Amino acid sequence: MILLKRALSDSDLIAGIKAGGNLRRNCENRLYEQYQYLIREATFKHKLSPDECASAYSDAVLTVIEHLTSNRFEGRSGLKTYLYQIFYNKCVDLVRKNSTNRESVHQGVSLEDLVLPDETRTVLQHLMTESDLTLLRERLASLGDKCRQMVLAWGEGYSDEEIAQHLQYQTAAVAKTSRLRCLERLRALYAESKSRRS
Repeated sequence: MILLKRALSDSDLIAGIKAGGNLRRNCENRLYEQYQYLIREATFKHKLSPDECASAYSDAVLTVIEHLTSNRFEGRSGLKTYLYQIFYNKCVDLVRKNSTNRESVHQGVSLEDLVLPDETRTVLQHLMTESDLTLLRERLASLGDKCRQMVLAWGEGYSDEEIAQHLQYQTAAVAKTSRLRCLERLRALYAESKSRRS
C-alpha cells in the first residue's frame, strides 16, 4: 500500500524552514517535493529539456528558501505562486539564453586557438591546470567534508541517485538540492577571491 505524504501548509513550511536544524532540512525537502510537478509542466510549456527544468526548479527552490530565511518573502502571495514566478523567470532566462548567441560573446580565446609552438602550449596548459587545481582544492577544503564529497562525486560523473545512496540522503532530489547549494557556496568562494584580487 502506497502512503501519500500530506501536503504541508505554507505556514508550516515557512515556520519549519525558519526553525533550522533537522526540521528545516525536512521542510526544505517537502517544499521541493510538493511542487516538483512544475518541472514536467515547464518542459512542455517552455520546450526545455527535463534536466534544464530540474536545474531551474532547484535554483528557484533555493531562492525561495533564501528569501524565507532573510525575511524577503512578504507573504503577499502563496508559497506556490511565489515559487512558480521565480521558476518561470528562470525558465524564461534559459529560453533566452538558448535562443541567442550571447554565451558565445563571453567565451574567451581558448589555448588551442592561439598560435603557439607545441612545447610552449604544453607548458602553459600544465601551469594553468596546476593553478586551477590548487585553487579548486583550497575552495573545496573550505566547503566542509560532506559538500566536498558531494561535489567531487558529481564531478566524477556520479548521478544524484548514486550520491544520495552513498551519502545517505533520502532521495536523489534531496541530494540534488544539497549539491546545488554546495556548488552555489563554491561559486561564492570563487567570486569572493576574485573580488579580493581586483
